Amino acid sequence: MAQSENEKTSPPRPTRAERSEQTLNALLDAAAEVVGELGYQDASVARITLSAGVAQGTFYNYFNSRQDLFDELLPRMGREMLAYIQDNVDMSASGAERERQRFTAYLHYLRENPGFYRVLYQAETLAPQAHRDHIGNVVSGYVRSLKRGWDRGEMPMYDAEEIEAIAYILTAIRDYFSMRYGREMCDEAVTRKAIDTYTKVIMHGVFSGN
Repeated sequence: MAQSENEKTSPPRPTRAERSEQTLNALLDAAAEVVGELGYQDASVARITLSAGVAQGTFYNYFNSRQDLFDELLPRMGREMLAYIQDNVDMSASGAERERQRFTAYLHYLRENPGFYRVLYQAETLAPQAHRDHIGNVVSGYVRSLKRGWDRGEMPMYDAEEIEAIAYILTAIRDYFSMRYGREMCDEAVTRKAIDTYTKVIMHGVFSGN
């Protein structure tokens, strides 16, 4: 028997596993939105599930508690942030130019996702394990990138054992820099000038002699 036009064009129904993943992502996306707007303390299960469009009881099919969700939230958002940066960096660039692109992409990410700032900085006290996991992910990615550059001779002033310390230094600079220049209210020209200054510091302090 010939299929009707609707039968031919209807997309396949999502599987149970796919529906479950969609609900989980909806809860995490909603939590990111609610925490980003209100902070962890006011991000109740009721507010999160309302934003996600699911019943409150559904929440506990995925998380044992609100804190359980918070412990997953920042590392997930951090992975999305790192992916955004990677997508906006020319991996063939070397030394200070690659770091300039990475830094600029981070600031752009903050402007496009202003809630990330609150999720990150409140996590240190309200979701400390998530904060540790996130910093670990960021630093380990930095170490891998710097090590590739070091292997290409981009950091002649340093030895391999110093790379992790440099990664932490750059992470700290980025975090404090973003307090001033990663907000929407900061003038774009001011931000560009600040990035130029950052690049000079990196060029002469990390990649000097490259």
